[in-house]
Amino acid sequence: MANSMISRWQQGYGPIQHSQETQMAIAQMAQQLVDEAKQPNTEAVYEKLIALDHLTAAGMWLVVHMTYANRVRLDGSALEADDFKVQPEGHTGGALNMVPAYAAYMTLNALTGETRAWLMGQGHSVAAIESINVLLNNLHPEQEQAYGGGEAGLNRLLQDFYGYGLAADGSASAPLGSHVNPHTAGGIIEGGYLGFAELQYAHMPLPGEKLVAFLSDGAAEEQRGSDWIPRWWRAEDSGAALPIMIANGRRIEQRTQMGTLEGLSDFIDHLKGCGFDPIAFDGRDPAMFVYTLWDMEQRLKQRVQLVEAGHLQYPLSIPYGIAHTTKGFGFYGADENAAHNLPLPANPHVDETARQLFNKYAKPLWVNPTDLARSLTILQTHQAQQRVLERDNPVANRHPVEPVLPELHFVDKGTMSSPMAALDRYFVELVEKNPQLRPRVGNPDELASNRLLSVLKTLKHRVSDPEGDNESIHGAVITALNEEAVVSACIGNQSGLNLVASYEAFCVKMLGALRQRIIFARQQKEIGRPAQWISWPVVATSHTWENGKNQQSHQDTTFAEALLGEMSDVSRVIFPADYNSFMAVLPSIYASRGQIACVVAPKRERAAYLTPEQARLLARDGAVVLDEYHGQEPVLLFANGSYQLEQIQVAAQRLKDQGHGYRLVYIQEPGKLRHARDVYELEQVIIPEKLAELCPDYFVHRIALTHMRPEVFRGHLWHLFPHVFTSSVLGYINRGGTLDEFGMQFANNATWAHVLKAYAHSTKTKLQDYLTSTEVDAVLGVGDPLVLKTY
Repeated sequence: MANSMISRWQQGYGPIQHSQETQMAIAQMAQQLVDEAKQPNTEAVYEKLIALDHLTAAGMWLVVHMTYANRVRLDGSALEADDFKVQPEGHTGGALNMVPAYAAYMTLNALTGETRAWLMGQGHSVAAIESINVLLNNLHPEQEQAYGGGEAGLNRLLQDFYGYGLAADGSASAPLGSHVNPHTAGGIIEGGYLGFAELQYAHMPLPGEKLVAFLSDGAAEEQRGSDWIPRWWRAEDSGAALPIMIANGRRIEQRTQMGTLEGLSDFIDHLKGCGFDPIAFDGRDPAMFVYTLWDMEQRLKQRVQLVEAGHLQYPLSIPYGIAHTTKGFGFYGADENAAHNLPLPANPHVDETARQLFNKYAKPLWVNPTDLARSLTILQTHQAQQRVLERDNPVANRHPVEPVLPELHFVDKGTMSSPMAALDRYFVELVEKNPQLRPRVGNPDELASNRLLSVLKTLKHRVSDPEGDNESIHGAVITALNEEAVVSACIGNQSGLNLVASYEAFCVKMLGALRQRIIFARQQKEIGRPAQWISWPVVATSHTWENGKNQQSHQDTTFAEALLGEMSDVSRVIFPADYNSFMAVLPSIYASRGQIACVVAPKRERAAYLTPEQARLLARDGAVVLDEYHGQEPVLLFANGSYQLEQIQVAAQRLKDQGHGYRLVYIQEPGKLRHARDVYELEQVIIPEKLAELCPDYFVHRIALTHMRPEVFRGHLWHLFPHVFTSSVLGYINRGGTLDEFGMQFANNATWAHVLKAYAHSTKTKLQDYLTSTEVDAVLGVGDPLVLKTY
C-alpha cells in the first residue's frame, strides 16, 4: 500500500511535477517523521502529500477565478462569457506563486502536528491565502459566514474580490481586500509596502514558536536590513524564524536582478556573506516547500543545540529558502510581464480567444470535488492533533499580560533636567518589573546622546562581538544606521515592551513602517478584534528647535505632523514640555493596547514648568491652563512644545506688565482637542464641556506657538480659532540652517516678540506698546535679532 501511495504521489497533478531530487528528499523526510512518531507510517505522509497536490491545484484554480470570474463551475465545465467579470482585477502571477508555498505551510503543520505562524511580504498575493483558507475552512467568523458552505460561498468570494462594495457608513462591505488585512485568517501585516516583512519577521516569534516568512525577491532589491537578521536572532528570546523567498524573477514591468542566473548566484553569495544558509529549491513543487521548511527547522535546531553545548557561537547561520519559480506558473502567460496582474491577452467577458485560453489553462487545475473533499479532510488534522487553527496561531493573536507599571518620580518645579531622563528612568524600571515581557529598543544611533544612559547601561546593544560594557550578545537594544530596520524590531515585538528613540528629522524614515502597523491596528478594531499588543512610544528627540547647529536636513517637523493625520485612537502625538509632563504621560502609553505614540521631546535640560499635579492633568486631558492674568484685551495663548512654552511665557509677562490679560494653555496632545472624525476617535478626545472650560468663547483674540508647521496645527484644531482676523498661529515655516536655538526661533518668526507682534495685529494696537524701539526693529527684520534673545 505504501508503494502504491508513493507511486500515486510521484505522478503529480496537473502542472505540479515532482523531480527525482524532490522524491529523494521527501523519502528522507517521511522516514524521519515516522521515526519521530510525528506520523504513524510513510503511507500517511504520502497521503498528505497527495492531498497537498490537490489542494495546490485547487487553490491555483480558485485564484485565477478570483481574478477573472463571477462564478465557479465545480463540475469543471468551461465558463461562458457571462460567467466572467466585466472588470477583472488581481495580482494573479504572484498569487499563483504563493499557492504552493502557503498550501505547503498548511501541510507541514499537519505532518508535524504544530500550528506555525506565517506572514507574507507581498501582501498583494492575498488571493493565494484566501483561496487556501476557504478550501480548508481556516476562516474568521465573518469570512466563514460569507464564503463558507460550498459553491455559493465561493461565488461570493469571487464577486467580493475587487468588488468595491460599500457599506452605509462608507466602509468596505466585503470581509476581503486586495491585500492581507485583519479579515485574513492568521494575517499579521498587510504587506502593501514591500520590505517590511523582511525587517520584522525575526523579531516576532517567542521561544517555542515557529514563524514562516514568505518574502519577495523584489523587496530584496529595495530594502537593506533583512540581510542583518543573523545579527539579531537569538534562541534564548526568539522562536524559529524561517524565511522563504519566492524568487519568480519579475517585478511589474521587468525582471528582477534575481531573474537572471548571475543575479541569483550573486544573491546566494551575498546571503552567505551575511551569515545566512541559503537553500535554493524548486518553487513550483509544493512538496519541496514542505521539505525545505522542515529541513530549515532541523538545521536551525541543530545549530542551537551546538550553541548550548559550547561548540558554536552567535551569530548562527540562519537557513534561508529560495524558491525558484516563474511568475504566474501554472497558467497562461507565465514568466511574462503581464502575469503580474492580468495574464490573459484580453478580457474573457468580451473576447472569445481569451475565454478559450482561460478554460484551457484552468482545466488542468480543476480537481474532482470528491477527490478534493477527501484531500481537505486528510489535511484538517487540528482536532486529532489537539492544535489550534492557523488563524489562531499565537503570533497573530498576541495578548501579553498587563504590565506592572513603575511608580512615578517627579522633580520640583523649576528644576533643570532633561525630559528624556524621565523616560530613561521609567523604561528601565518598567523592564525590571516585567521580566516576562521581552524588551526591544530601536536605536538608529546615539542612544547615550539622546540621554537614555540607563537604558543603554541596563539593556545594552545587541552585538556578535562585544567591545565594552554597553554591548552584549543578548542585548535588547537593536542598533543600526537604518531607521526602518530598528523600528521594525519593535513593530515585530508584539509580545513585549518597546521603545524607539531617534532624531526627529530622521524619524521620517520610519513613517511607512509605522503607518502600516497603525492602520492594521485600526482595521482590527473596526472589525471587532482590536490589537492587544502593548502600546509603545517612538520618541523624536534632538528635535528641530534644538538641532539648529546642524543643517536644515536635521530640522524637520514632518514626523509628528504626519502621525497627527492618522486616527488619534491608534496614533497619539505628544509634546511633553518638561521632565514632569513626560513622566506623567508614560503610564497612559504603556497601560494601553494597540497604539503608537509619537513623543516629541527635548533632550537638553529644561526647567520643570509644571508641578506634578499639573503634569497629571495634562496627561489626562491633553491640555492644561498654566497661567492666567485678568486685564484689558485678554488673549488666549496656546503653547505646543517645550521651547514654544518658554517663549510664550516671556510674551505673557510683557502683556502682564502692560496690563493686558491672557490665559496660557499648554497643549501637549493636540489629538485630544480635535473634533473626532468617527466613533473610535471619539473615545480619545476630551468632552466638549472640558474643551469649553479650557478655551472659553469670550476670548476673541487667540495666538498659538507650535512646534509644528502652523498650517498643520491650525488645520487640525480649526475650531480653536473661530475668528480668522483675530487669530494667529506661529511655528516652523521651513527656515533653518546652521543656527543656534535662538536663531531657529527668530528665522521662523517664532520668538516671544513675534507673539506680541501677532497680538498687536489682532488687537489693532501699536507694537511699540509692548516692545522697545530696538526690539521693534528686530521683530520687523531691520534691526539686530539678538536684542530679542532672552537666554
